[in-house]
Amino acid sequence: MAPTRRLKRVVASQPGFLNLKSNSDAAGSSGGRRKRLNKNKKKSWNKHSDINDVEGFLADVRLQERTTGGLLSEKSDESLFFLDAGPPKKPQLRVVEPVEEEKKRNGKASRPLRIDLILQHDSLIPAPKDVLAYQLPNAKKLRRIAQKAEQLAAKGVVPRRQKRLLNRQPVDGTAKKAATEANNNPKRAYYDIWNQESKDTSDPWYLQQTGKKRVKRPARLNEKPSVLPAVEVIAPGGSYNPDFFSHQALLQVAHQVEVKKQKEEDKIVKQLAVNREHIATEETVLREQVEGLVEEDNEEDAANEEEEGVAVGAIVVAVKKTERQRRKERADKIKEQRRQANRVRSDKRQQLFQLRSIKTSIKEQEEETKEKRIKRKSNQEAQKALPRRLGKLKFQPQDMEVQLSDELAASLRQLKPEGSVLKDRFKSLQKRNLIEPRERAKFKRRLKLKYVEKRAFREIT
Repeated sequence: MAPTRRLKRVVASQPGFLNLKSNSDAAGSSGGRRKRLNKNKKKSWNKHSDINDVEGFLADVRLQERTTGGLLSEKSDESLFFLDAGPPKKPQLRVVEPVEEEKKRNGKASRPLRIDLILQHDSLIPAPKDVLAYQLPNAKKLRRIAQKAEQLAAKGVVPRRQKRLLNRQPVDGTAKKAATEANNNPKRAYYDIWNQESKDTSDPWYLQQTGKKRVKRPARLNEKPSVLPAVEVIAPGGSYNPDFFSHQALLQVAHQVEVKKQKEEDKIVKQLAVNREHIATEETVLREQVEGLVEEDNEEDAANEEEEGVAVGAIVVAVKKTERQRRKERADKIKEQRRQANRVRSDKRQQLFQLRSIKTSIKEQEEETKEKRIKRKSNQEAQKALPRRLGKLKFQPQDMEVQLSDELAASLRQLKPEGSVLKDRFKSLQKRNLIEPRERAKFKRRLKLKYVEKRAFREIT
């Protein structure tokens, strides 16, 4: 504010300056003490600051930009002034415009209405751009995808989507649809309405993308998990009226199964059996209780221990080898290497005289390898018929359904049913590796049963 007051004093001292304020105000302002103002807050700035000159300047700038499109001080002379040299010497040819409907019959153009002139845009400043009109949804994502495509194109890598489009079979647009034949044409091909196979002439790419074309089923899914049949036929001895020998053969098979089970049970019992030698007796118990209480002084054992301790604790001093000994060791090492090389060379020469025996051994090895391959293949085929381990439980085969000789029925009416059809089918699914072996879930009662004796029952008893 100091430069402003100094400027006012300089202007007031000039001759011809008219002071519009009253003398009292002038005297008060000159004679009185100036009021001190605190301008350390924004509220005081707006209240006690004089910004009329700044607002006037900004209003003038806005007026120039609105009327002339910019500041006059920045305009060139050619845009502000022009040279009036009088009428042209040669009249220029005027282009005759076609008569419009807006012109009157006397040839004069109609002037625009006053309301149209008021509504016209008189500002030379261009309207600001509408940012929302230029925004696109997912613009950042699309820009990133475009940049990635440019980088791949620079490296020569074709995207997978573009590869599919390139590999897509071109549609023959020149092919015309066959004209539909008339229904009463006798040469028309016969159409079977019950035929399920229909030729699909649609584009395979379109069918695949729309999900109408089924995915190709892998060949491994067509393989059966087991070579066993769904229903196994029992041996002839299992018939209701079997032959004597076939029935005895079936009984023999069942006997072998039971013997095998019994052997496994005996093996488990033998493993869990307690050895009598390991059973504690009174003598062994007393020996364990007295152990460590009786001191036995064995002087010989102590002496032996001292001698062993001295021998163990002795320090062995390594003797340094002389140069002569080292040269001898090197010479012996070289001599041994040469001897081994000569031995290998002589063995190779000797093999020339053993060609017949070598051929025989090679032939035997090939036959042995062939036998092993055949055996391995047969084992693999046998493994296909066995149930695999699909879960934590092992497959337990079903008990054989066989009747003893005294249980055979004389007729089909007297036959007693054996086993269960449902259990047989369940075991068949497990044996063919379709489901894993399972066992019935055990029900565990949470609350203890409480038995209550009713009054009516008490009266009877």
